[in-house]
Amino acid sequence: MTLLSNLNVLQIGSGPAAAVCGRLLGDAGARVTCIDANPDTGALNVHLNHGKLVMRTQAEEQGALAEAHIIVIEGSPSTLAAGRYTPAAIRAINATAVLVMISPYGQTGPCADDPATDLTLCFASGISRLLTGQVDDLSEAPIAPAGGQSAFIGGVAAACAGMHAALGNVPGADIDVSIQEALATLAITELARAGVHGRSWSRKRLTDGNGATVCILPASDGYAAISPREEKQWASWLAAMGSPAWGNDPRFRKKSDRVANWDALHALMSDWSRRHTKQWIADTAQAAHVPSFPLREVAEHLDSPQLKHRGYFRPIAVGGLTVQAPGHPFGLQLTRGDQHEQRASQSSLPGAMPLTGVRVLDFSWVIAGPTTTRYLAAMGAEVIKVEAPGAGDPGRTSELHTVLGQAKKGIVLDLKKPEGVALARELAARSDILLENYATGVMDRLGLGAEALKAVNPHLIYISASGMGRSGPDARAVAYGTLLQCYAGFAGLNRHPERPPRIGLAWLDPMCGLMLAFIAAAALWQRRQGGAVARVDFSMIEAMLWTMAEPLLAAQTGKPPQPMGNQSVRHLPHGAWRCAGDDDWVSIVVRTDEEWRALCGVVPALAGHVHANLEARRATSEVIDAALKAWAAPQAAAVAADALLRAGVPAAALARSSDLVASEHLNARGFWDKHTKGVLPGLPWSASVGRVQGAAPGLGADTERVLTSVLRLTPEKVAALRADGVLG
Repeated sequence: MTLLSNLNVLQIGSGPAAAVCGRLLGDAGARVTCIDANPDTGALNVHLNHGKLVMRTQAEEQGALAEAHIIVIEGSPSTLAAGRYTPAAIRAINATAVLVMISPYGQTGPCADDPATDLTLCFASGISRLLTGQVDDLSEAPIAPAGGQSAFIGGVAAACAGMHAALGNVPGADIDVSIQEALATLAITELARAGVHGRSWSRKRLTDGNGATVCILPASDGYAAISPREEKQWASWLAAMGSPAWGNDPRFRKKSDRVANWDALHALMSDWSRRHTKQWIADTAQAAHVPSFPLREVAEHLDSPQLKHRGYFRPIAVGGLTVQAPGHPFGLQLTRGDQHEQRASQSSLPGAMPLTGVRVLDFSWVIAGPTTTRYLAAMGAEVIKVEAPGAGDPGRTSELHTVLGQAKKGIVLDLKKPEGVALARELAARSDILLENYATGVMDRLGLGAEALKAVNPHLIYISASGMGRSGPDARAVAYGTLLQCYAGFAGLNRHPERPPRIGLAWLDPMCGLMLAFIAAAALWQRRQGGAVARVDFSMIEAMLWTMAEPLLAAQTGKPPQPMGNQSVRHLPHGAWRCAGDDDWVSIVVRTDEEWRALCGVVPALAGHVHANLEARRATSEVIDAALKAWAAPQAAAVAADALLRAGVPAAALARSSDLVASEHLNARGFWDKHTKGVLPGLPWSASVGRVQGAAPGLGADTERVLTSVLRLTPEKVAALRADGVLG
């Protein structure tokens, strides 16, 4: 029994993001068929389309179109209009399916038909500014993440949006996924800060570059990442290093001191770490309950005991070789139930959102979990955010809660008290989904684990999210998303070859939020259609490796991945050149000889090379680089990019978050939502079903209302619980 065995998905065309979308839906059990799929026999394409059915005749295509619940197609408006199956032609055959359209800049707006590539989209979304963290020298060019991540993020967003729309009662829902917007929302804190306060993050390192929270240390055989972000963790870390004398130096006493004196501190720690292996450092830190992981090559995970225990990899045939491809990160268990639908049946009411009537009990915090429930709330779910007394979710100290807490209800329960646990159990008995990302074992010790709550609510979809998954030899490892990016090999690949790795943007957490929101919707689909109830044991490291399929497969097919900065084995020129402004850069990619001729028409110094093919361009790459450097240097990046785009050459200026707030294109598309102090970023998709908006709740602001309306407690009982400290 699989989660989406009764869901029919049609993937049209050869777009990589559409293939990623189909792969994720297929990994959850959907029946995925293809029309005009990419015939490339390369490892990545074979993996993305593995197990999908290919329609060979027009009759088969028409049948697949008519039977599909979700139809996925990729291309800009002009590309789709010129295709064999236009949106209008699709609707003439199937007027009720969810139609998911993926494109670089969306189906509407002044930039909708601009040419784009993975690199230029990462520049246009602002991701390249944030990816590798703050730099010491602004002459270091920003880069795009390794592994064609724009297609993966766009595809995951499309699967998430399509799955939610499929739960609704509006036939023929349209989903418009802009890859630029999907990428941009990975930096949700920065977007919210720019929208509310008008401030943008600087690439120039001023103090620690966030190193006192999480940093990379050199080891005798590579690197290890550590995160002693709390004072007790710092004390444990000093002890793990053998209590060095400099640990008593007043320059490092408090975190603020460590930030101010970071360069000296990092040098001292590096002197120690170079004497040990990366795995020894990580093991020693973990034994002291300090989050730490070695920086691995992606291929090292193929022999991981943790991943073998969880049965993560699956064999596929590529070019006569059998290679290990990434499996899904959901750790699914299904319990056969009935077709009981509780509050979820309200989504069939006229005008209802896809998740109207679905109640979600949210025990998550910081980024990944709150991102998940942000999407569920936006799709109409009643999300009850449970926080502890005191400061509550750490996201409240920044703009995180302002944006991720939207349209939720906030309650406070002291789960250290039996009465608080009892209230949580009663709420779970009346909920459809429970999401938690506590350390492994915490919910079980509280009596709020999946098995314990099955007794009070056999229809509860229980979703756990953790760094390594809830089972296996590494299940109890202390992990944060940024550390797992290092462990997966992501940080090691995302750099110029001559530069050491850096931590960079918290990429994994928001990406996991999209995947978790997808699987929550898929679990609801199964409960409604098939009657089974899902238990999800989500692993963040498995999700990270799922999106790193390209380097993971390359490592097994004779092409070990290496950090390449902005170099490309497929295209030239392919890179970024500095412009006249402060840290202004323009990214430029030439994919075809036609685009090369167009570039030569814009850059006078290249006019004599107009007939150069790819091989000739490689032979004269230094000349081309010098010409582009001289051409870009006196111009504003936006002006340079505009000239290239008008000529049909993929290009984009490096966007600041404030540039995205002011973007005519994003504002025309309604990406930004009004806020009392400015604007907040919307969802990574636009949908005809709309989205729910609402302010983020204050700490415990809805406690009394939830307890009286959901649990039917009297005001007197609530007052007594508050007096006993159960409600903070």
